[in-house]
Amino acid sequence: MIMQRNIKIYIALFSVSLFLFGSCKKDYGDLNGETIEDLTKNASQAQLNNVVSGTESGMRNSLSFYLDDVSIIGRETYRFSNSEPRYVLDLLGANGATLQGANFYITFPWASRYSVVKNCNILIQAANNSTLISSAQKAGYIGFARTIKAYQLLLNLNLTYNNGIRVNVADPTHLGPFVDYNGGLAAITALLDSAKTDLSNATISFQLAGFTGLDDAAGLTKFNRALAARVSLYQTNWQTALDDVNASFLNLNGSFNTGVYHIFGTGSGDQLNPVFIPQNQSGEIRVAHPTYAAGILAGDDRINKTSLRTSLASLSGLSSDRDVWLYTTSTAPIGIIRNEELILIYAEANIQLGNFNAAVNALNIIRNGHGLGNYNGAVNKNALITELLYERRYSLFFEGHRWIDLRRYNLLNTLPIDRTGDQVWSQFPLPVTEQ
Repeated sequence: MIMQRNIKIYIALFSVSLFLFGSCKKDYGDLNGETIEDLTKNASQAQLNNVVSGTESGMRNSLSFYLDDVSIIGRETYRFSNSEPRYVLDLLGANGATLQGANFYITFPWASRYSVVKNCNILIQAANNSTLISSAQKAGYIGFARTIKAYQLLLNLNLTYNNGIRVNVADPTHLGPFVDYNGGLAAITALLDSAKTDLSNATISFQLAGFTGLDDAAGLTKFNRALAARVSLYQTNWQTALDDVNASFLNLNGSFNTGVYHIFGTGSGDQLNPVFIPQNQSGEIRVAHPTYAAGILAGDDRINKTSLRTSLASLSGLSSDRDVWLYTTSTAPIGIIRNEELILIYAEANIQLGNFNAAVNALNIIRNGHGLGNYNGAVNKNALITELLYERRYSLFFEGHRWIDLRRYNLLNTLPIDRTGDQVWSQFPLPVTEQ
């Protein structure tokens, strides 16, 4: 099966990714000449730490393709590229175009996420087999690996939806079956819960670049529960979502931007932010969908996530006068999950549970934080969900959520059709290597 060929690619990517973290990671030693077999026999702490660094680094690979995928289909952005028409053709379903499993928009993010899954599986095996670390240290490595593995699987499942994912890929010669969307979410939840148990008995003896204030066992547990809360929303397990978010780093009075991030740098072997494009460029640009500015309320400072261009950008019958300006430098971090999302998860779970006062309070925290007054609409489930989706649209712009949000509320049919014949897709096909 061709998926087995993919796993070989993942192994090759793993060996490269160990050295990609550059200036934003401490150097834990050189693994040149070592094999995966060497690592999994009796790895030292330094070797395990290198696998952690490679894992965190690899999470950044192909991130731009994932964000463009979900944002273009979700009508948040356009990606205008003179060299790549499929951004405005396939992803928007123009002129009878369809999503193809052989194309970069699914093959690149899919392979990159499974590359990180492979790293995580190696880290779990290596930590389990090592006699050179304590049991508490083992639990730290394994808890981290299972948490990241769950997150990577979730990103692929977000793309393929009902087409599903493989969860068990630890043995490339005996790959597990595909599981459907609900089965995938259940498996991801089980991984996160297992990782939570690991972290409850853990000592963290490795450094992380994007986990400021959340890089010890307690902090990683809070990150784990934040991801679990997101998954619980997707499962419509509202009370579990509320329990999870309350066990996370949620802070109703804290900074919206507290959280876990992908970190970028200019050092040798490091990566720059892959979605940063300077303002007012031509040729290769990323612009906001016109409805972003058209739908925002007066006084909402989230308009500043886009910037007015000096000239209109147009391609293939599409146009926009606003650049995406969420990431304003080539080293700007990209959020994995932030406190602002957690406040919105807290609000959504409370709406669905009928706790309207708590929900309105949370929504007002978001509104007030962006220059808007308190919510003054109807206080019922339908009205509050409409308000919630507005807040999620603007608070989480270009962070990978709107398409998924509208899909889970069966509202994809409300997205605009920009050209006659365009389509709004609900999912990606499996990569051709999986078909």
